[in-house]
Amino acid sequence: MNSRKPLEFLSWVTRRAGNDSNPDETLAARLQAGGGGHDGIELVGAWYAVGVTGHKQFRAYSLYECHGGWSGGWRQMMSLYDGVPDSLFLSSIDDLRFEATTIPLIGAAGSPAGDQLRSGSISGSFAMIEFATVRPGAARDYLDAVRRLRADVMSDYGHTLAGLYEVAFSLTGACTLWVTDLDGHVALQRARDATVGLDDAMAADQRLAEWESRSLEFLSGDVRQLMLAAYPGPVLSPRRRRFAT
Repeated sequence: MNSRKPLEFLSWVTRRAGNDSNPDETLAARLQAGGGGHDGIELVGAWYAVGVTGHKQFRAYSLYECHGGWSGGWRQMMSLYDGVPDSLFLSSIDDLRFEATTIPLIGAAGSPAGDQLRSGSISGSFAMIEFATVRPGAARDYLDAVRRLRADVMSDYGHTLAGLYEVAFSLTGACTLWVTDLDGHVALQRARDATVGLDDAMAADQRLAEWESRSLEFLSGDVRQLMLAAYPGPVLSPRRRRFAT
């Protein structure tokens, strides 16, 4: 996207479409039809990519939960392509984006979902998403280690674990999602700097270095950390924050 398009996209994706007879909004309605039910798709997060942290410029992210798993929300999405109705090609999203990547994710043990997400106990003005390349077959072990060894450390810096995911249809992909605020983000970066001797005014935290060393047992490539600014509406967004326009 370019310039103002991400804001228009985020407004579109968070809007609850209530009229299935309108072909411009049919896809949005179907994707979000499940709400809190058992077989639909629910939008739980929407963010603007913070370009200074390494994203391509002018990019947006959205996260959906598939209620009922493979036989529920996933099957509902796939059914859109059984015959491919004309409405699939007609959307008010036209001209808002020229490229998109969809990453199907499988919740690992301990990953918040369902009522825990909707309780409002997990929300923040920013989120950090991490994509890790692990040894083939090591995704679950890596994510389990994140839950047991890293989550409490991150919590001390205002980061709440919001997702532990295997990347579906991949033997080497893992994804973690944390919600935080600006103070937590800055504190974490300064603590890491202090740990390697780059910030004398901040206390070093060897637990951060220990986790980086431990994670190497599972990794075969990079862990890419990217920051996201929350857009209001979904459950992972703070209730009282307005997205500046």
